[in-house]
Amino acid sequence: MFKKDKTYVFALGGLGEVGKNMYCLMHNDEIVIIDCGVIFPEEELRGIDYVLPDFTFLKNNEKKIKTLVITHGHEDHIGAIPFLLQNINIPSIYAPNQAYALIKKKLADRNIVYKGLRPYKSEDKLKYKNFEISFFRTTHSVPDSHGIVVKTPNGTVVETGDFKFDLTPIGPVTDFTRISEIAKDGVTLLMSESTNVLDEGFSMSESKVDEAVNEVFAKHPTNRLIIATFASNIYRLKHIIETCKKYKRKVCIFGRSMENNINISMEGGYIDAKEVLVSADVANTLKPEEVVLLCTGTQGEPLAALSRIADGTHRQIKLSPNDIVIFSSSAIPGNGRAIANTINKLYLKGVKVYTSKTDREIHASGHGMTEELKLMIRLTNPKYLMPIHGEYRMLKRHGQIGHDCDIPKENIFILDNGDVLEMDHGKITKAGNFEVTETFVDGNRIGDISGAVLNDRKIMASEGILVVIVNLNMEQRKLLVKPMVTTRGFILINENEELIRKIENISEKVITKKLDNKKTTYTDIKSEITKEISNFIKEETGRKPIVLPIILNIKN
Repeated sequence: MFKKDKTYVFALGGLGEVGKNMYCLMHNDEIVIIDCGVIFPEEELRGIDYVLPDFTFLKNNEKKIKTLVITHGHEDHIGAIPFLLQNINIPSIYAPNQAYALIKKKLADRNIVYKGLRPYKSEDKLKYKNFEISFFRTTHSVPDSHGIVVKTPNGTVVETGDFKFDLTPIGPVTDFTRISEIAKDGVTLLMSESTNVLDEGFSMSESKVDEAVNEVFAKHPTNRLIIATFASNIYRLKHIIETCKKYKRKVCIFGRSMENNINISMEGGYIDAKEVLVSADVANTLKPEEVVLLCTGTQGEPLAALSRIADGTHRQIKLSPNDIVIFSSSAIPGNGRAIANTINKLYLKGVKVYTSKTDREIHASGHGMTEELKLMIRLTNPKYLMPIHGEYRMLKRHGQIGHDCDIPKENIFILDNGDVLEMDHGKITKAGNFEVTETFVDGNRIGDISGAVLNDRKIMASEGILVVIVNLNMEQRKLLVKPMVTTRGFILINENEELIRKIENISEKVITKKLDNKKTTYTDIKSEITKEISNFIKEETGRKPIVLPIILNIKN
């Protein structure tokens, strides 16, 4: 599939999904990687901490890797870096300042020593035998966001990173001049993000959110304000802190990720908060009109600060009916129920709640909508389009937008992770594909969590577990006492004594019968108990808990 002197483009994550971004370009003996992110697991992946890209291809081609280049500092673009470095030798990682600081902190937290991390600026260029990499500034919700330009022997590739076109941003405006220069030189392939492609029009300016938050402050001069927002939305944090200064309020931060991002942003000069930050102890001594609580928990995460405040379990903050809670965020798909639960608990405590659904201008997305995606296509004027960073329906819609902007359908590639594009002197074709899977992180374990384990966890969560404890003497082929049955998440034992007694009797009969055969092993007994009890429970209750026999061989 891979031929000499051809350039290849493929994704190890980021296609058919929102997150886990990792894109590769390969020419002969050189590979350049763009981004290395995670996806946070959905509910069915119980016990899983992160989902990573598949590093198998990179491990098999480790000697070809030249560098990893980062577009910006969000977890879906940098979160997998510590795991990558634990498995593969990466000669260098180049990241813009904010992402550089976040990656440095992430590696330090995991005690990973890595000397190849380097910051880049918009005007920098990286040169290799087959690749020349340059950058252009974009507008996003985190500082130092960039698109990446890779010149290859077979054409120029532009990867946008996450972007929006905000003409009145809180931070720097997109570098339109640089994008024009790139287009003038010619763009062979545009790899453009698709996160907000299903939303029509232009995204709202972040300055509109600034105005809306100002209005809330002005409208509630005597109330304590509790603001929940994404810890990674640095420009939102910046203008909330500036608004607090304006209204002479102190700021108390709750949430480790929020503290980390604000501290790194202060060190980088993006946020000036030294005068207004106070501890929780000090915040509790201030009058309601003198303080703002800034916290995590916009997605209803059970352990986040806002959820614990809503539950009344936060040891430092207690709600009062005069509090105002502001959700300056949008719901990530799949989190709607958890967010609604948190909001309901807040209302039950008597507080007023502002959300982006009821008060639309208190949140603006950092991702471009349809008209902005069209504008990126028109500005770069690519010959070919490869939509990235989106579910399949998003990629398809983005492809249609590309066709509306005069890119021929045969020049638009809707791909899966592992699909390979071949570039040959300005012409691009699909060359084939290789297998790409997901890698799970469970505590300190990486990649060895099987589908069977995840399925068992799902069953335990929904159906429960039933344990049959057996004491026997295998040498004498004798059951010493009646089997004991206990359960968690299946039924209450005290309320279902008759059912438990029947299960114990069935277990006893199965074991006695099996022990009559001198060739019977522990495995045989366990298998028969599991089969007979599972069938009985299914007939009696319609449920299918995990049946776990535990056999103790007690010798005289």
